[in-house]
Amino acid sequence: MNRIPPQILYCFRHPAIRTILLILCFGGMLRSLPYLAPIHAEDILQKDVAFEFSDRNHLPLGTVLSSNQNHTAIVPLSQVSPDFINGIIAAEDKRYYQHGAIDSIALVRSILEAFQAKQIVSGASTITMQLARLLEPAPRTLPNKFGEIWLSWRLTAGMNKQQILEAYINRLPMGGNLYGVEAAAKIYFNTSASELNLAQASLLAALPNDPTDLNPYHNLSALKKRQNYVLKRMIEDGYITPIQAERAYQETLTFQPQQQGIIAAPHFLFWLTEKLTHSSSSEPLTQRVLANYIKTTIDRPLQQFVEAQVEQIITSLKDHNVHHSAALVLDNHTGEVLAYVGSPDYFNSDQLGRNDGVQALRQPGSTLKPFLYELALAEGIIQPHTILADVPTYYAIPGAKLYSPKDYSETFLGPVRVRVALANSLNVPAVKVLEKVTVPVFLGRLETLGFRHLTHTPDYYGLGLTLGSGEVSLWELAQAYLIMANQGKVINPNVIFSQRQLLDPNSPPIDTAVSWQLITNMLSDPHARAYSFGIDSVLNLPFPVAVKTGTSSNYRDTWTVGFTTDYTVATWVGNFGGEGMQNVSGVMGAAPLWNRIILHLHETKEPGNFPKPLGFVQLPICATTGLRPTPDCSGGIVLEYFDLKKVSEYYQKSPQIKLNSEYNEWLSRQSHPQLTQHQLTIISPQTDDYFVMNSGDASKLEFKITNPSQQPVEWWLNGKQLNVQSANSVFWQLQPGQWTLTVKQGNQQDTVQFQVQIADKKPYRRGFSVVNTNK
Repeated sequence: MNRIPPQILYCFRHPAIRTILLILCFGGMLRSLPYLAPIHAEDILQKDVAFEFSDRNHLPLGTVLSSNQNHTAIVPLSQVSPDFINGIIAAEDKRYYQHGAIDSIALVRSILEAFQAKQIVSGASTITMQLARLLEPAPRTLPNKFGEIWLSWRLTAGMNKQQILEAYINRLPMGGNLYGVEAAAKIYFNTSASELNLAQASLLAALPNDPTDLNPYHNLSALKKRQNYVLKRMIEDGYITPIQAERAYQETLTFQPQQQGIIAAPHFLFWLTEKLTHSSSSEPLTQRVLANYIKTTIDRPLQQFVEAQVEQIITSLKDHNVHHSAALVLDNHTGEVLAYVGSPDYFNSDQLGRNDGVQALRQPGSTLKPFLYELALAEGIIQPHTILADVPTYYAIPGAKLYSPKDYSETFLGPVRVRVALANSLNVPAVKVLEKVTVPVFLGRLETLGFRHLTHTPDYYGLGLTLGSGEVSLWELAQAYLIMANQGKVINPNVIFSQRQLLDPNSPPIDTAVSWQLITNMLSDPHARAYSFGIDSVLNLPFPVAVKTGTSSNYRDTWTVGFTTDYTVATWVGNFGGEGMQNVSGVMGAAPLWNRIILHLHETKEPGNFPKPLGFVQLPICATTGLRPTPDCSGGIVLEYFDLKKVSEYYQKSPQIKLNSEYNEWLSRQSHPQLTQHQLTIISPQTDDYFVMNSGDASKLEFKITNPSQQPVEWWLNGKQLNVQSANSVFWQLQPGQWTLTVKQGNQQDTVQFQVQIADKKPYRRGFSVVNTNK
């Protein structure tokens, strides 16, 4: 054994040196004691990391920094270039695999130099000690050095050499806000840590020595000197030959431009980062997302096209008080999100650009109607040829108020087929269908379709639910229409390419395919929606496409959601602040944006045809009766689908055309002689109407009749005459009770029964008070 130098023996007289030596002697025994609390790899798992995102073809989308604004990337040791590992060991701790938590020889040398200079002159830090300092940064003082040693022993007690080295290289400061070899490899060389060559690896191994002053963008010459030092140490330790070192030093390295930030899809990247960092999965994030490099399903060229279209649409509508828009594009076959635009400009804080219109909750207008009609078809409540009444209809709400749903045009069409009612987004027929389906059942269906934010009670939404009284997101709408595009098969939108989600053949569909096929057929019929939208609107494309628009009250939101056999596209135009737009309907706001995106998606390949409803046959019917054609089909003859099993039941041989009493008021407004009502009829109230009033309320109810004659009219209420006049209406102050209203005129009379009750303080139904325009 070599003789101990006299300088070291002299140092043993110093109390601090003796303390350190005692720690060194008994450290092995102390490490085994429980109260030292060994630190394990999972205890220092890095969760606050940055994510590098690319599109489906590896085109970069951008980097989202960790919550503390550091760019940290995690990579397993097995996926780091051996040249970098050898270089960092050679430069920082050549005996790393031979010693424990500390290098005793280097430590004693460092202490001697410190006492002589009265400050720390040279480092004796092992990689384990450097990791300790990275975990608990502190000023470089002698007491802190003892704490660093103590923490190093705890790391050594709980982790093996490979685990310590992996934790170390993932925390190394690499310049600016870069941490870890993977982040540095990506930013400086646009490669992964596993692909670093000797020249790149040795340069990055030189950086941690002084990451500020050796920044390659600002002081490359100094960094090259440090690289030369690393290469020489690698030669000494036998990792490389002098020739290899010389070649690596002379190699000209190309650095990527300084961090560009986010290139595309900022709302998507921040939304996905939030999901990844707050995942409830018990599986470590570093295992689920390898090295924090995320290959998303986004198609960057398509994403940038959609971003440009969103900006252009807002520019074109600026004179209509329109400031915001959002769009989402899905692949029907895989559920992959191909484009995600949350606002026209994420970085424009003055225009609330960071608000995400894809995830924001807004009133959906009429975009939920297709799901109501599908449910009614599946339950047998309606048939495709069913005639619905689009007529003035009154609903009582607390306070003796009457609500009468109206359409965007504020007109009524009378008897309409289901197809026409849905395609033209008529409100009254939809409310009548919801009455039969019931609000709780429809609310349950919407939840099944993925609408997670409709959390209030059925009474809260009321019959206005089908008109958009709830609040949903564009994401939820796109997901529900994706299910429709797949004929009821449930598929959730997918955003990470490595986790591609195809349709599960074993997953039970929502209803049978035929009800979805019927709805798709109706939504893709340009003639059915011609009344409201015209035959040449932006909704009509040169290939099959199913589409629905929606407009919320006071023009606050316009929506268009539609699909081909290949893609589902959902668009929204409105204002994040909630102020109304100026005369912008769904077909003017969101529809042009939707049109541009759909046409772009099919520039080179047209979509296929939608499947025809299985088990159904098309037969001619009267457009206004839904029955077999007769010579007096005033609304014309059209083709409609019939269930083959029920053709004989519905397709009558001797149809009788007769409109019931609910059409009376509508008939009274028509000027067509074939539709004019020729007898005295009470049109409001109607039999079995129910009105609610508050105690002490002085509200009045209007009694209305059709009056084909100019003779005086007698008004009788519960056997008592109210008035005699020629007017077609009279106002009566509400009173609780059961009432029978009778009108007499010459030899004609008509009678209805209705009731009025005092309100019982139930929660106010907001549904009808906020939704008036739903085209």
